[in-house]
Amino acid sequence: MNAISEAGGEGTRPSPPRPKVRLRIINAKVSRGGALFLGGLPFLFVAIAYLIASTQRLAVNPSDKLLPSPAQMWSAFLDLATVPDKRSGDLVLWVDTYASLLRLFAGVGVATLAALSLGIAIGFIPRVRAFLLPFVTVVCVIPPLALLPILFIALGLGETAKITLIALGVAPVMVRDIANRVMELPSELVAKAQTLGGNSWTMILRLVLPQVMPRLITCVRLALGPAWLFLIAAEAIASTEGLGYRIFLVRRYLSMDVILPYVAWITLLAVITDWLLVRLSRAVSPWAHPVEAR
Repeated sequence: MNAISEAGGEGTRPSPPRPKVRLRIINAKVSRGGALFLGGLPFLFVAIAYLIASTQRLAVNPSDKLLPSPAQMWSAFLDLATVPDKRSGDLVLWVDTYASLLRLFAGVGVATLAALSLGIAIGFIPRVRAFLLPFVTVVCVIPPLALLPILFIALGLGETAKITLIALGVAPVMVRDIANRVMELPSELVAKAQTLGGNSWTMILRLVLPQVMPRLITCVRLALGPAWLFLIAAEAIASTEGLGYRIFLVRRYLSMDVILPYVAWITLLAVITDWLLVRLSRAVSPWAHPVEAR
């Protein structure tokens, strides 16, 4: 009986507790609401820090121009957007925005066409690759802003020089990126296309072009940042309207109530443009954007 009772007692003993499995930080998933909250925190911290600094400076000197209050910046922004200029009668903000976006899209458009044509030719045709790739590689390392005086001397102070600077600033990198993407295409696809009787133009249009379109749109997205830099630099030196021209015009008066809203406006335009390019990429090449895991 004792043996039986001992055996029964052993059978009813509770199993030892399982060790707790710690979730690694790299495996922790973030919900959509949590992602929005975490993404908004840096903006909130910057806004709070600015409000504190602005309040302190304005309390000491109400006429301080270095850190204007949000109300002062909003008032200046509305004046530029809704009140006609006394000298020209134009709405300054919209005239500047139109002029800058026209130059930006023209320069980036020229660079995109160059990247598409030259990139495919360099990546897909060996003789063109041997002829142009070393030249494009060297041009990529030339600082575009160093060419600005040369462009103004050669092309004048008009729109041509500004658009050319933007195009030259972003096109070489885009060309090399597209060429590398074309060279990464599996050789099996090219061999199958040739087996099916496709000539060079057919393979470019039906094989290469669809494969590089997502990468081309990504190149444009990455080029927008440098393109804005070259645009503002060109407008600051020689222009009569534009977002960059206005910022450098009012800086001599320390008009931060105009400069900061203009910087925020440029940022908003860049974010909207990037968002539209993402939507375009998903519409043109949905296969390149797999459904995100829930």
